[in-house]
Amino acid sequence: MTLIISGLIATGFLQQPIPYNSFYVEKYAVGRLGTTYKSCLRIYLRNGSLLLQANDSYTRDQWYHSINWKKSLFQFKHKASVSTENIVLRELRLMVEFALSTPLQDERVAGAAMEAVAKLLEAPWGSRSLIEQDDEEKEKIEVTKEEEGSWALFILPVAAPLLEKAAPPAALARVLARLVRQHPKFHLVKYLAPAITRCLKHTVDFGKSPDMRKLLQVFVAALYESNDGNDGERAIREYIASVHGPGSDCPHPRVLPNLVSVCVAAIFHRFEDSNCGGSNGSENKPSTLPPLDCYLLVLNVASEYADWRPGLAGLLQPVPFPEEALTVKEVQKSILGRAIRRLAKDSRCTVHQVLLPVREPRPGWLHIAAPSSPACPDRGELFGEMLTTLLACCCRRKRFVGSLMKQAKDDCILLAVRECGAAQEALCLMLEWRLLPNEEARLQIVNALESTPSGKTRYAALCQRQRNLQELQQKGGPRKLTLPVRATDADVALLLGGRALGNLECLSLAFTSVTSACAEQLIKLPALRYLNLWATQFGDAGLQMISEHLQKLQVLNLCETPVSDKGISTLASLTNLRKLNLNSTKLSAQTFESLKKRLPALQEYDVRYTEAW
Repeated sequence: MTLIISGLIATGFLQQPIPYNSFYVEKYAVGRLGTTYKSCLRIYLRNGSLLLQANDSYTRDQWYHSINWKKSLFQFKHKASVSTENIVLRELRLMVEFALSTPLQDERVAGAAMEAVAKLLEAPWGSRSLIEQDDEEKEKIEVTKEEEGSWALFILPVAAPLLEKAAPPAALARVLARLVRQHPKFHLVKYLAPAITRCLKHTVDFGKSPDMRKLLQVFVAALYESNDGNDGERAIREYIASVHGPGSDCPHPRVLPNLVSVCVAAIFHRFEDSNCGGSNGSENKPSTLPPLDCYLLVLNVASEYADWRPGLAGLLQPVPFPEEALTVKEVQKSILGRAIRRLAKDSRCTVHQVLLPVREPRPGWLHIAAPSSPACPDRGELFGEMLTTLLACCCRRKRFVGSLMKQAKDDCILLAVRECGAAQEALCLMLEWRLLPNEEARLQIVNALESTPSGKTRYAALCQRQRNLQELQQKGGPRKLTLPVRATDADVALLLGGRALGNLECLSLAFTSVTSACAEQLIKLPALRYLNLWATQFGDAGLQMISEHLQKLQVLNLCETPVSDKGISTLASLTNLRKLNLNSTKLSAQTFESLKKRLPALQEYDVRYTEAW
């Protein structure tokens, strides 16, 4: 095949086609009147030369490198069809080096080199003209797996530097996936690792690039299977550590989403294929389904990195696995028993919120781990750990207990009988906040609490607290109360705990030494409308408690308190709030904008000396 260049018009220097193997080219500057120089290229022919004039030196250089690229491409294709194996490898190496070093700004330069690699890998050395043959002729040539794998071992080291700089086209991705899957013993993985790492670090639309996704899946499986036993797990861990980086935070934000997308798709595809295979009666055919352990291991290892957990939680919150997958022991052990358990134990709200469903009707990981679920991996221990974390979280705790009562009340009763402290606490909160629909449900919970010593203790404390609350909320006492400076939590407990204060509407604790512990006393004031906590140590935990109980609060002063976004966000439940002082707090602009939208009655606010100012 002869590649030629020609003009777009029938006249000019290139009126006749010129074969690429019949000339060479060099840059040329023409001096004319004065100091003006024209940027030109001189093409030397057998019988003379031609002069191409460009508008500027940049265009001239692009022409120069483009012509050299075409000559290189022509030379490679010519020698690949008539030369020996060593010469073909040498020409391929020159072509790759040219693609890496040329300043030519055209993605087709690297693409042509990769297409040449794909054709060489598709047609192992056995016929000198394979690269120019059509598909029907290639199928007639029989090549053993050993020959194909050995040929790939010569090609990939040459192409590896180029694969590290540019994404492989679909044809090359298909060939590489097939080679890695069919020849695990040839250790082709180490030559593909740079290309896979580059792909993980960049944005890839796997919906439009299914061949690239398949290549990544095959790479993970080969990395795991090419090493026996624990060596496979060690290879996966070492590779993930290399793409994460040595620091505490991964500098490449696309690595985690790409890894999770590839592994989740492989797991989903495995169960989808097994269902289709079973329905078609293909049990006697050898299984070609992708392995399961390697992809589960990747998700498990990813959950070990603290900086990846918020992102992993967001990706796994919709439960992106088929129902039949969650009933498999391997999935339960790796995903629920390890990855989700790590997310459940994380104290950050953005992480352990993965346990809750994205939308209320759909089940979340909390419901999947419930004892009544067929996917429950144990006798409810994981469900208890999840409850413990979520009950300690400040994010909409009352709303969470309400949804728990609707969807997992029976599971909480079962675990309460098994003396699970978190389940007993959840049942007590259902009683305290009067969330139960009828007396029958209340008696059922009381009976479950009284069936164990720990449950009896919690229920007795609840009853005593309710009696004290009723006595304190009786009408009477002053309407306004101001505590002196240096008053402590103990002073607040003594002052508010000994008499009826059902009429108290205004309470000032400004410049005292109270902390969030005094919230236990503040929630006993049902008529409270004004609360001043200026310059106290009242924090996020206290804000959570008063947000759940003091629904009549209209004025709240938190100036110079250690509250942060975590507690301030819970104030959205105080829909009657009219005045709010957050001066000199750890308030962010994003949280404040969200809070304003959810407080329709808010008229005055002070956010000076905060990020929202």
